[in-house]
Amino acid sequence: MSGSLLSTHGLSAGYGDFQALFGIDVSIDPGEAVALIGANGAGKSTLLKCLTGLLAPTSGTVQLDGESVGGLQPHRLVERGVAMVPEGRRLFAGLTVEENLRVARDHGRRSAVLGPDWTIPRVQELFPVLREKRHALVESLSGGQQQMVAIARALLCNPRLLLCDELSLGLAPRVIAEIYEALPTIAAQGMALVLVEQDVALAQRSTQHVYCLLEGRVTLSAPSAQVSREDITRAFFGADHAVA
Repeated sequence: MSGSLLSTHGLSAGYGDFQALFGIDVSIDPGEAVALIGANGAGKSTLLKCLTGLLAPTSGTVQLDGESVGGLQPHRLVERGVAMVPEGRRLFAGLTVEENLRVARDHGRRSAVLGPDWTIPRVQELFPVLREKRHALVESLSGGQQQMVAIARALLCNPRLLLCDELSLGLAPRVIAEIYEALPTIAAQGMALVLVEQDVALAQRSTQHVYCLLEGRVTLSAPSAQVSREDITRAFFGADHAVA
């Protein structure tokens, strides 16, 4: 794991007396796309919270470029190049599309390490509807359009690592396809991606490595192209679950 952009070692976390993660080891290399799958309640969102500083680990480490960052405040991790597209988007609904993007632009980091900075014109090129709807209130947009705003907002932070929580949740297949077609462009300049995704087949097609969580533990870690349906079923439900 010495060349990892971000890694966890023996990471455990929880909420009060409830332990949600048990000894998690994951590794994300620069430019790598990683899928994080598992049933509801498996610990995926808790892991993302630990990676973004929203939840402090109870034990273990989170390392960015080999430096321990577990427990750092979220804005400090953004400054170091970690950004998130959260489930539910969490946009400023009463602001226009362009105003939402300007907020992110004005508070984003600047880095030439991965190539040209993400700018408002660049994200509008990636998602042309953002230019068409730039004066529209975010609350008036469709769910898919709001998701594009959320992705663009994260990109304007110019991250090295982009964490995406349930990009496809509740969206029409056509919109999902449009969003996922943009991911190779996003990753082309070396940005690492972590995709939490309910659609396992989509997650496998879109990533190089897959991790599966079950009850707060890693039950599968393998190259995406080598994972079979049987592997997924056992990882989701436990080794003794019968494969139909």
